[in-house]
Amino acid sequence: MKRLVFILPILLFCIAASAQIQFGYISYEQVLKDLPEYAKAQQDLAALKAKYEAEAQKGEEEFQQKFVDFLQGQKDFPQAIMQKRQAELQALMDNGVAFRMKSQELIAGAEKDLMQEAHKRLNRALLEVGVEMGYGYILNTDNNNCPYINPVVGVDVTNIVRKKLGLSYTEEPSQAAPVEAAPAAATEGAKTE
Repeated sequence: MKRLVFILPILLFCIAASAQIQFGYISYEQVLKDLPEYAKAQQDLAALKAKYEAEAQKGEEEFQQKFVDFLQGQKDFPQAIMQKRQAELQALMDNGVAFRMKSQELIAGAEKDLMQEAHKRLNRALLEVGVEMGYGYILNTDNNNCPYINPVVGVDVTNIVRKKLGLSYTEEPSQAAPVEAAPAAATEGAKTE
């Protein structure tokens, strides 16, 4: 009896350790770009960029006009006026550069804020699919982050997630074999050697 009590937990641990964890994988960006929230965020971002660009263009036109005026009148300006105009031109140029840099920072922050709802929705769908399907995790395959995925344990969940999000998807047969098939294939390979 003592032997059974000692061996049973070890046996259960070995069985649990030999079971493979199945996981899903998806191209996050591909699905994200199909969300209506993404399209709206991109539209709002383009409008914001256009406003900043118009303001920057206005500042550049002001600089160009003052520069033309400076060039036309520089022969007639006394030294003090010339230095004042040069300082004004330098300040306008510095302000224009600073505005462009600040607007890039503000646009990056606005993009993050605008995309937040799309990311939340997609992440929520991934969580639901992962829990429903019993996956240990779902990998993001963007940028060739995962060049090889074993089809025995990995399942492309793109269409499952697209369906959950109410997006169009194509019906494809599952690429994954049952998790139990992997140990059997490994033992068959060991027998032939």
